[in-house]
Amino acid sequence: MFRILRYIVIRLYTLWLRPRFAHLGKGAHIAWRAMHLKGLQYVSVGDRTFITSGVQLTAWDSLDGHHYTPSIVIGRRCEIRQNAHISAINSITIGDCLLTGTNVLITDNSHGESKREHMSLPFYERPMYSKGPVVIGNNVWLGNNVCVLAGVTIGDGAIVGANSVVTHDVPAYSVAAGIPAKVIKQL
Repeated sequence: MFRILRYIVIRLYTLWLRPRFAHLGKGAHIAWRAMHLKGLQYVSVGDRTFITSGVQLTAWDSLDGHHYTPSIVIGRRCEIRQNAHISAINSITIGDCLLTGTNVLITDNSHGESKREHMSLPFYERPMYSKGPVVIGNNVWLGNNVCVLAGVTIGDGAIVGANSVVTHDVPAYSVAAGIPAKVIKQL
């Protein structure tokens, strides 16, 4: 009975959110309840993708007088698990069949640059800053608590181990882990 009720709640919540997205594919679902949703008109989600509860999905087009052109594209048949945080002021492109663990962060931005004039300001006064877009290929697996930072490309079939911080590109069909993440196996 609980599973049926949960399914109904997810379907209703997704139907309620659907018009806010740039595109929400056939069979895509957003589980009750998202933590923070902003700028969904800049977010496209592919068919049969499932985004579980606690997600923060934010595409910032402006903040404190600064203007941005965000884009978040999530491919088909992805599973983005609990408490994921995906944030863009630039561009995040995720291929098909991404699997994440819980508490994953994917961001193309930060609160200001590492400059003295930015660092002396409170975080809410700093202009958002992006080092570049994030691109995640097809069939990628991100373990629990992985952080993917701006300007990074993760190739097809890559695996990123739990608790890793990805600050540099990860080649296709490789395994990366650590802080910062380093390739530990290449196929």
